[in-house]
Amino acid sequence: MKSLLDYLATDLKLISIGCNPSPLSVKYQCYFANPRNRFWKALNGSGLIDEELTPTAASMQVLLKKYKIGFTDVVKRCTPGVSDLKAADYREDSYLLLEKLLKYQADICWFHGKVAYKNFLKYTSGEDDDIDWGLQPIKIGKSYIFVTPNPSPANAAYSLDNLIEWYSRLREI
Repeated sequence: MKSLLDYLATDLKLISIGCNPSPLSVKYQCYFANPRNRFWKALNGSGLIDEELTPTAASMQVLLKKYKIGFTDVVKRCTPGVSDLKAADYREDSYLLLEKLLKYQADICWFHGKVAYKNFLKYTSGEDDDIDWGLQPIKIGKSYIFVTPNPSPANAAYSLDNLIEWYSRLREI
């Protein structure tokens, strides 16, 4: 596999949107598969789900089928880090993501990180404004947009407790 498969379906509550897949995520076909990534710990601590899950393909199916949480990326090209992406990657893949989000119409489109959301906006709407964390002022179709800090180990500015707090806020919408 050259990329990470989408986990998408109709009637989703959330679509989790990362910037792009890591080599480990592609290898295991599991989002946020790097053991140092804090996504799974934050998800387990947030109250969004009522069981503890680990980064496995089986857990991805549980999230999709039981909890109605889907997964995709702004850019589907696998790289070791976000800094390896080029403007052309965002330009080419942002419209594909927009088509997916309009097709599946989840309650909330959940972007992990301002870089992911900002680049998506830049190449789909031309917007290039500063972005705040949390609920955004625009929608994608009927879907609300929510932005949380990226759980990547490279984003050490935000602690696990910060991530849990932001993930917990998704329940309020």
